[in-house]
Amino acid sequence: MLIALIARDKPGHLQTRLNNRDAHLAYINDTGAVAQAGPLLDQDGNMAGSLVILDVEDMAAGEAWAANDPYNKAGLFEAVELITWKKVIG
Repeated sequence: MLIALIARDKPGHLQTRLNNRDAHLAYINDTGAVAQAGPLLDQDGNMAGSLVILDVEDMAAGEAWAANDPYNKAGLFEAVELITWKKVIG
């Protein structure tokens, strides 16, 4: 099952993102659940959120992945949405 995780950072938390980036990227690598990922950018080109496409067994697995993401554990996100996604192009 593909799930789009869309997360928006809390305003003024760029340093929290930067401080936890290495742990977040290691988590992505270690779990093997991420098909695609990248940061959302604000108007100035700064990282301001995340878009992660998870390839997991079910929504519960996606929720567990999101809960254990170092960014989430650091309190970076203002909002997180998990949506079942269907790949059509690419």
